[in-house]
Amino acid sequence: MDARITHRRLVYDGWYKFYRLEVTMRDGAVVERHLLDNGSAVAVLPYDPVRRTAILISQPRAAVLAAGEPPLLEAVAGNLDTAQPAERIREEAREEAGLELGELEPVANIWPIAPVSTERVQLYLATYSPAQRIGPGGGAPGENENIDVHEITLDALRGQVESGALADAKTLVLAQALMLRHPELWR
Repeated sequence: MDARITHRRLVYDGWYKFYRLEVTMRDGAVVERHLLDNGSAVAVLPYDPVRRTAILISQPRAAVLAAGEPPLLEAVAGNLDTAQPAERIREEAREEAGLELGELEPVANIWPIAPVSTERVQLYLATYSPAQRIGPGGGAPGENENIDVHEITLDALRGQVESGALADAKTLVLAQALMLRHPELWR
């Protein structure tokens, strides 16, 4: 017998849904688990191969604030809701970074926190040029995201990867994918 959910109780229904689960394990043991249902998401690391730069964002995150840490540098990202991943990430890039993306290069569809969350994040790399910087970014009006846009050199990005300073998981995966897939960008 495979493990299976035998009971589900909704504990919180707001921006996310939070459930208390009863799981019957394959050995017959019944255990309590918790599930954060926050849907799927999409993220992109935009990079300019000519100028050797990348666009990252930062914004207040409750978990990071609670830990007393400074804002993380992150890839542009957003929830899918009902949109297709490629469509949604282009919209998020315009809203968050003021950027029209070039060709999307799929990287992976990851489970960032599989022990507790339903979220899957479709990851992309995408090129951009200065002409594709169409606005200031900052987030969608009315969403109170308070996003700051950062253009950093690829050497600085690599330095953050190598030193362990790039703490956001999706961004770390994307930066490592860029380093592996496009080694010509690092001379």
